[in-house]
Amino acid sequence: MIAIPQQPQKMTVEEYLEWESLQDIRYEYVNGEVFAMTGGTIPHNDIALNLYRALYPHLQSRGCRINVSDVKVQVSPKSRYYYPDLIVRCDPQDLNARKFIQHPKIIAEVLSPGTMGKDRGEKFNYYLKIPTLQEYILIDSEQVSVERYCRGEGRMWGYYAYSAGDIITLSSIEFELAIELLYEGVVFDTEE
Repeated sequence: MIAIPQQPQKMTVEEYLEWESLQDIRYEYVNGEVFAMTGGTIPHNDIALNLYRALYPHLQSRGCRINVSDVKVQVSPKSRYYYPDLIVRCDPQDLNARKFIQHPKIIAEVLSPGTMGKDRGEKFNYYLKIPTLQEYILIDSEQVSVERYCRGEGRMWGYYAYSAGDIITLSSIEFELAIELLYEGVVFDTEE
């Protein structure tokens, strides 16, 4: 999804949460500014849904929940709220959440040309500071390519790259998925 600056005046978090609940579309919140979320491409949507379908039955038996695109994450209480493409939450404090997730275990973003910079830059830097986050997944929507960042000791994060023929491992939930299943039915743009 692409975020577009919306309101010139700044809002407090409280004003944002109240105001956004009355809007027809979703808005991310960054340091007092709101950004409208536009729609993604069909491949973007197909990839997110393929991951959701694969994870859902696995997570049910573990007491975890999964959400796709319409649920926001509170990255920091007073400054940032983002809408990731997919969130896995297992923390008891979040299992009955109604407005936003505070303790995600896994966040996945499906990359597109319009969002790649923000997903790899700003969001990457802030997501990795969430204490409960164990894995951050970046999924390319233009080619078969997945990157996984996995929390290690202290402030260390491991990096794993996956391409055609690989098995994606999400160690924090003991899950494996053939990359081909993630991209099943996805049509890439073949124009030069």
